Amino acid sequence: MGYARLQSIHVHPVKAFRSLSLQEAVVEPWGPAGDRRWMLVDHGGKVVTQRRQPRLALAAAELLPGGGVRLSAPGMAPLTVPVPRAVGTVAVQIFRDKVEALPAEDAAAHAWCSTLLGTDVRLVHLDDPATRRPVDPAYALPGETVSFADGFPLLLTTTASLDALNSLIARGEHAHEGPLPMDRFRPNLVVSGTEPWAEDRWSRVVVGEVVLRVAKPCGRCVVTTTDQGTADRGAEPLHSLGRHRRVDGKLVFGQNLVPLGPGTVRVGDPVRIAQ
Repeated sequence: MGYARLQSIHVHPVKAFRSLSLQEAVVEPWGPAGDRRWMLVDHGGKVVTQRRQPRLALAAAELLPGGGVRLSAPGMAPLTVPVPRAVGTVAVQIFRDKVEALPAEDAAAHAWCSTLLGTDVRLVHLDDPATRRPVDPAYALPGETVSFADGFPLLLTTTASLDALNSLIARGEHAHEGPLPMDRFRPNLVVSGTEPWAEDRWSRVVVGEVVLRVAKPCGRCVVTTTDQGTADRGAEPLHSLGRHRRVDGKLVFGQNLVPLGPGTVRVGDPVRIAQ
């Protein structure tokens, strides 16, 4: 591997909303500060993501001091939502996990999100990420927890692997859909300066001052076929991943990470592989 560096940092203040690019981020045990601490749930308390609602790609959330968010979307007036007071949690379900969360206090927040999607949803906040949701025990060390991310505190991708994937797409039957941008994969950390697919062989990576354990490859879903600028869907990258990147029945791109300690990462930080 040549000189690898951290090319970009991304957080998603509200799960399934578009990503927010940062120059630096504090890495907490459960993920980057401000990443996926809010999410939408339906009337039954189940998480709502771009899998069912691709229109969420058009919504943005700006992080505010103290953990609140400012919501915005085309054709809608922005709305500021503060962190709710800890006056009582509700049970919500994020895939197989049942988690206690705090509903947004202002009814306007639920109404704003429901108007965005044209269906009844609620906005909830993860008040205590240190205790609420353990990482999948099949891949976790004792005491590891995660935010409202799909399963792990951070997701890392590399520009070289995206270039390699786009080369595969260009030679396939859906070449007109490529090249795809990195935002299709919704990573936290994007690394440049590696060989294609080098991250498949990593077990521990050091980004600046933060040491991260590689937990498992990231299995990809229909969200990756969603244009994050228009919410339109196509066949790629799942078609090409299915032909070339199928591992244990999953279509994989990127690696799920767990921090082994807190710290700050910055764009331009060196990236080292520690075995």
